[in-house]
Amino acid sequence: MVKRKFYLDIKRERIELPDKDFIDLDWINYECAGPIVVLLHGLEGSIDSHYALSMLHIIKEQKWRGVLVNFRGCSGEPNRLERSYHSGDTKDFELVLNLIKQREPEIPLAAIGYSLGGNVLLKWLGETKNNLLKAAVAVSVPFEMNKVQHRLTQGFSKLYQWYLLKSLRDSITKKAAHTSLPIKIELLKKVKSLYDFDNLFTAPLHGFTSAENYYTISSSRQYLKNITTPTLIIHSKDDPFMTSDVIPEPTELSSTTQLIITEKGGHVGFVMGSLPWRPQYWLDHKIPEFLHQFI
Repeated sequence: MVKRKFYLDIKRERIELPDKDFIDLDWINYECAGPIVVLLHGLEGSIDSHYALSMLHIIKEQKWRGVLVNFRGCSGEPNRLERSYHSGDTKDFELVLNLIKQREPEIPLAAIGYSLGGNVLLKWLGETKNNLLKAAVAVSVPFEMNKVQHRLTQGFSKLYQWYLLKSLRDSITKKAAHTSLPIKIELLKKVKSLYDFDNLFTAPLHGFTSAENYYTISSSRQYLKNITTPTLIIHSKDDPFMTSDVIPEPTELSSTTQLIITEKGGHVGFVMGSLPWRPQYWLDHKIPEFLHQFI
């Protein structure tokens, strides 16, 4: 499949956080006056992720403003603190929304979250019952993380786990070179799965007692019924990260939430078209179609 390349005029803004750490925001159409769409990337994603660049391109075409929130340590530079980011951390996202609203109180705001970023978005929506966003879209969300990590130890999905683990190992190694970690970096030798990484690194660095504790508290499925913002959730039955039993039942959704389940689409893919050298990306049409109702 041919991947599209976009050359966007990106403006980077560094946000200093109350705990003396930082996150970087990547903006398009920064000087414009249109609605703002906030993007949250997936595990080990960044501004270079194909889905982020593709959606920022679409946002630009709509004459909206777009901003990608690079989670801590994901903007090409290790963050300062021992901690980094995780699937249940909603505070930095909320800080960004509040900052934008302080600058422009009347501006319509929407958000799109992919994979881990979608979990963060849905969890925050359910926790806060906020009125900061006019609409939200979550794509390929790991609704129950304990089931996700188990799925990634099976069959072809092991390749995805291998890729993610390599990136996570590289990230924690770079962090250890700049920051004194309370965990021995040698423990990476024991990491054979995402569960191992979460149990040995993610959980203790972020105040959880274990991987199971982290998954239980952070998984977004339990928060869906409390969402009050108009929200679209898009999920594919053939997502290699998950089995079908992670997909929420209609009774678990709030009245403001719409769930679209497709037969095909993979993980943050949803490619259409009969010609492999001319792929069509369904999300590029469906997401702006939904957001146009509210912003």
